[in-house]
Amino acid sequence: MSNPVAAPNPTRAIFLLSLAGFASQAMVRVSDSLLPQIATDLTVTIGAASIVIISYGLAHGTVQLFAGEIGDRFGKYYSVAGLSAIAAAATVLCGLAASLSELVVYRLLCGLAAGCIIPLAMAYIGDVVPYDQRQPVLARYLTGQISGLLFGQVAGGVLGDLFGWRNVFFILGGIFALAAAALIAELAVNPATRASSARAERKGGLIAEYRIVLSSPWARFITICVFVEAALLYAVLSFIGADLHLRFGLSFTMVGLVVGCFAIGGLIYTFAVRMLVNRLGQIGLVITGGALVSIGFLTLSFQPVWWLAPIATTLIGLGFYMVHNTFQTNATQMAPQARATALAIFSSALYMGITAGVAAAAPVVDRFTAVPVFLTSAIGFPLLCMVFARGLLNKRRAEMQAPSIAD
Repeated sequence: MSNPVAAPNPTRAIFLLSLAGFASQAMVRVSDSLLPQIATDLTVTIGAASIVIISYGLAHGTVQLFAGEIGDRFGKYYSVAGLSAIAAAATVLCGLAASLSELVVYRLLCGLAAGCIIPLAMAYIGDVVPYDQRQPVLARYLTGQISGLLFGQVAGGVLGDLFGWRNVFFILGGIFALAAAALIAELAVNPATRASSARAERKGGLIAEYRIVLSSPWARFITICVFVEAALLYAVLSFIGADLHLRFGLSFTMVGLVVGCFAIGGLIYTFAVRMLVNRLGQIGLVITGGALVSIGFLTLSFQPVWWLAPIATTLIGLGFYMVHNTFQTNATQMAPQARATALAIFSSALYMGITAGVAAAAPVVDRFTAVPVFLTSAIGFPLLCMVFARGLLNKRRAEMQAPSIAD
């Protein structure tokens, strides 16, 4: 297992990882606002066009299962730098796609390249930041991801309106390239990133590490919960923009701005995270976050006017990140002796959940509109949060009864 050799809070190194996370998350959510444009340009339905989301999520989720092996073989920081460069090329190809099938192939390639960026970055943070300091650091790292979401969703609408959806992919390709160059430069000047990226000693190989992770009931519980979380919420975000465009006739620019309020809610969380954690604790964060998400989706389902949507989407973003950051914090410690593999499984479950959720919702949206999907999330997400909160409470009780057991 690699030794923590970097400073307790390697700010610049983590900031540059956030830049790569920014590009990765922008690519995940850019299709939310572009979906109506892509469907119109390529003469397909919204449901059919959603395959560009499914292909990216499927590749993103599958390749993450091998993130631990990639990180240990090539080094976590080295891997993020190289994968960012590959993602840059694949994203440019998305802008050059001549058909839906071509776009799906290039999105799949980009998902394969970008899929390991976030779990490897989280594993790097887990290696160099002590657990008791980790939630605020992860929240700051989340700022890059959330800003990427905001850029992807807003840019998809605003820049798509101004320059067309293809040019949006060219811009994202440039951001991936910038991230790759910055990470390579950091590797050149910061020995700590190279040292912490040294190959770990594996005991029994990748399969053995999967057994270590999946033999833990807590790890299995978190993995299942994050899959359901993604299917109930992250996947459903893909259809908010299309619903607003079809129901209220909003322009693509306005769709992008409204959908981008999800990321605004996330940024509010990152700025208030210390206060919220201190006042609510992890269980309080999960329960409150579930309630906010439910209120948001109920508002989207029954709103008589479009201007309620920004408020609802902001509430959904705030609530989601209250819950998801708690998932992330627990995921970093669910198998410390195989952290990179554990976080790869966690991230893979997230994107597999997105893929499953979009695939399940697409025919419903085409036939009945997005409202039934919104209502499902309004009911299902807080139920999930109650289950997870109960799990946190049981874990806390078990630790109090057996204080000698390591984290």
